[in-house]
Amino acid sequence: MGFAMRLREQTRADHASAQGTAYFDALLAGRLDRAGYAALAAQLFFVYETLEAAAEAMRDDPVAGAFVFDELHRVPALRADLAHLLGADWEARIAPGESTSEYRDRLREAAFTWPAGFVAHHYTRYLGDLSGGQIMRQSLQQAYGLTDAGTSFYSFAGVRPGAFKKHYRELLDEAPWDAVEQDRFVDEISLAYRLNVALVDEVGRAVLPPESGEEAA
Repeated sequence: MGFAMRLREQTRADHASAQGTAYFDALLAGRLDRAGYAALAAQLFFVYETLEAAAEAMRDDPVAGAFVFDELHRVPALRADLAHLLGADWEARIAPGESTSEYRDRLREAAFTWPAGFVAHHYTRYLGDLSGGQIMRQSLQQAYGLTDAGTSFYSFAGVRPGAFKKHYRELLDEAPWDAVEQDRFVDEISLAYRLNVALVDEVGRAVLPPESGEEAA
């Protein structure tokens, strides 16, 4: 079994926990308004802004640089979505929450100078987006009457998800990390999932009706 396959097995529970949140249940069922949807996009903007700055810092690294794919970058899409959802003054209307700030702090610690740390956060975010993005996009368009405007975040023009993920896993298998570094990599992925769950839960507490928030607590 290659490293990429072992990684999938070792983080399966983390992945499941990131999906099973009261916020996403309400979002995909159409129980939130557009502001409730925009609240998540706003927090993700801060995360991806930091992660994509780390990609620039790692672009010339002999290992991490192979994982820098400009076609995956989400900041332009998030900017377009937030402008559509919140208006031209969207940047003045959003601020990172406490969980988002903790997430960004960890990215600054791990993703700018530690190659495996960058790849761990890159893998957690972008492969997750590719895996569920098309379904999320269709569900959000149906639930909230959106078109491509407002759901650009979930659209990866020119990227074939299956082929791309196969190539990505080949890169993971080829990464020259010893067993200790592989373990650190897996631990960082688990942390990235926990940070993401905390971010989503915080958004949920802010936008869900009280009874839904109580169920999530």
